[in-house]
Amino acid sequence: MTTFEERATVHAYRDDALGEYDAVGLADAIRRGEVGAAEAARDAAERVRAVEARLRAVQVHIDPPARAAGGEGGVLAAVPTFVKDNTDYLGLPTGHGSAAFTPRVARRHAPFTRQFLSSGVTVLGKTRLPEFGFSPATEYDGADPVRNPWNTGYSAGGSSGGSAALVAAGAVPIAHANDGGGSIRIPAACCGLVGLKPTRGRVVTNAQSRQLPLDIVSDGIVSRSVRDTAAFLAAAEAHWRNPRLPPVGLVEGPSGRRLRIGFLLDSPNGVSADTATRAAVRETATTLERLGHTVEPVELTLDPRFTEDFLSYWGMLSFLLGVTGRSFGADFDRRRMDGLSRGLREDYLKGWRRTPGVLRRLKRTREAYAAAFRGLDLILTPVLAHTTPEIGHLSPTVPYRTLIDRILAYVAFTPVNNVVGTPSISVPAASATEEGLPVGVMFSGRPGSERTLLEVAFALEADRPFRRVQDR
Repeated sequence: MTTFEERATVHAYRDDALGEYDAVGLADAIRRGEVGAAEAARDAAERVRAVEARLRAVQVHIDPPARAAGGEGGVLAAVPTFVKDNTDYLGLPTGHGSAAFTPRVARRHAPFTRQFLSSGVTVLGKTRLPEFGFSPATEYDGADPVRNPWNTGYSAGGSSGGSAALVAAGAVPIAHANDGGGSIRIPAACCGLVGLKPTRGRVVTNAQSRQLPLDIVSDGIVSRSVRDTAAFLAAAEAHWRNPRLPPVGLVEGPSGRRLRIGFLLDSPNGVSADTATRAAVRETATTLERLGHTVEPVELTLDPRFTEDFLSYWGMLSFLLGVTGRSFGADFDRRRMDGLSRGLREDYLKGWRRTPGVLRRLKRTREAYAAAFRGLDLILTPVLAHTTPEIGHLSPTVPYRTLIDRILAYVAFTPVNNVVGTPSISVPAASATEEGLPVGVMFSGRPGSERTLLEVAFALEADRPFRRVQDR
């Protein structure tokens, strides 16, 4: 475990087969024969090795294949990538970021893994996450944290922190992520990436999510460009499309449509965003107006118990994991779960009788959300209430009550979309913190509105290309 507090910018960009390609650009180069598929996999593995000692983003490596897939078989054919270590990949163990059990090797791909692979990507391993994805920071009790490549003294976010760190550092162009309370959008904001949480049911649902009384988890990716996220979603839809949702298709750029966009600076549960975050949202609103959109303040009025209810549901998930943990491994011991997981479970047990009311109120959140969207196409907010924290601020070793207070003061905007099942996207703002770290802004839409979200993200990227860690 690292015993010193390092602060450095880390990236893997070099003159090799990957160059500065995004995933779409690399796949095109491979199809044209300008880059070899095996060469791309080999160079990506070398890039990962070059940054891993500082970032600690990888859970499991796979040796790059001698003959990787070529230019056929998907829009992202032969693009090297990673799968998050809470999702089964045939032949690799699935550890869920937990020290409470010994991971077992998966005997089959998870349904989403098959959908992801249908795009043609080449998987090089699995990325780290905090225990069971509960934390918005990828940190541990007794192991090194995942560090932010923009400044390794700061968090890479969570729970898809390992994926975000690798992509931001340029080790791979895209990586798998999933989101049960912000876990795609939070690390995207921390690491200067694009992170789309799809509508509930947009991508295939994994078995664990189907068993939940309220499915709050969506799978996707983190990427450095809007077109990579758009290409992934189109490929996923080509593999399987939910007939209950409007098709997205391949979004290739901004739309000429003028939108009405509401904006919030403070969260619906009363948490005020900090100065740098408020400035990023205002700056984005000004850009949108200059691009011809109408931007106006909006109110999203939630049940005053929303935060308490979401925390209770979160605790229920930890309780259920503790009860069913032997499904992960025969040696599962809930006493070895980290301080955050244990605290959530213990809090839930104090008020478990309130569960029916919690579920009822959470499901009614869609009514308040729909009311806020009357007359609007999208809503613009911060992703997080304050900028990326330093390593240790959200460590599971922090006393539970202090840690929960810190989390609730940080993750105040993202959970609504998980509860309602609506799509939202995090994109980098033009501005940065005083330390030079990225700040994310978030657009949320109605169910099925991924196309509109991507078109707005394309417009912002075209107006001012996103900052890159290698140019810092």
